[in-house]
Amino acid sequence: MSFTDSQMSQFREAFALFDKKGDGNIRLGDLGTVLRAMGENPTQADVTKTQQEIDPDSNPDKRINFEEFLPVLQRFQGQKPVGTEADYIEGLRVFDKDGNGTINAAELRHVLASLGEKLSDDDLDALLANVPIDSSGCVNYQEFVRIVMGGN
Repeated sequence: MSFTDSQMSQFREAFALFDKKGDGNIRLGDLGTVLRAMGENPTQADVTKTQQEIDPDSNPDKRINFEEFLPVLQRFQGQKPVGTEADYIEGLRVFDKDGNGTINAAELRHVLASLGEKLSDDDLDALLANVPIDSSGCVNYQEFVRIVMGGN
């Protein structure tokens, strides 16, 4: 799969956001977060496997440049999410105690941390960073699912 010039520009820009040192590289430990920020949906197992392929020692502080990252992005491009938007909304509806389309943000974080694929605190922070929380500390879970799945 080849990318258009416009896509390449967008990918470089997104990659640069995670370049904390300004040296044109990202931490290997941030690989999953960067892929997810670019709209991909790799499992943690896939990310770990890829990290081990890049660095058999799995050093999370190893740094990779955009040219090393690009084949990884190509590998994950177009992979279908494990579930549909409706599947995730239905799954979160179970935690909607009041039936008003919201769940407590702390409860959402706990659910994401403990059910299914285990997410690190950093992954949870990145996932929840752009999610609006209302004045009562709740999240509209339908909106959350749309944001996470890239539909905004």
